[in-house]
Amino acid sequence: MNDGYGPLIPMPELTPDALRAAVARIAPSRLPALTQHLFEAATNAQQTQSLAPLHAFAHSWAVFIAIEQHLHRVARLHELERIVDAGTRSRPRPWPRSARSGRRPRPRRRRNGTWLSGPPEW
Repeated sequence: MNDGYGPLIPMPELTPDALRAAVARIAPSRLPALTQHLFEAATNAQQTQSLAPLHAFAHSWAVFIAIEQHLHRVARLHELERIVDAGTRSRPRPWPRSARSGRRPRPRRRRNGTWLSGPPEW
């Protein structure tokens, strides 16, 4: 029985077939994305005559599987994504007027004569 902390499946080999089989078991809805990414990587590898696009494909899907095969990691990732989404959709706080105008804020002095933000630059 998986308590949410162990992997759902063992980590597959970094071959397209093994990665596809692992994704089919843990996140079947992502198979079209994997197939599209593999097609693009193979096309780029052929055009550039380099294996780097295929290595990047294998690495990115291995990371996806490493996260998705642990239920607690998936839950935490989705929680953090919701936090980021909420933060980017909220209206940003306006900058202070001095920052918007490009001026530096005036240094402020306490009643006892000491500077709050450092002495002014004359």
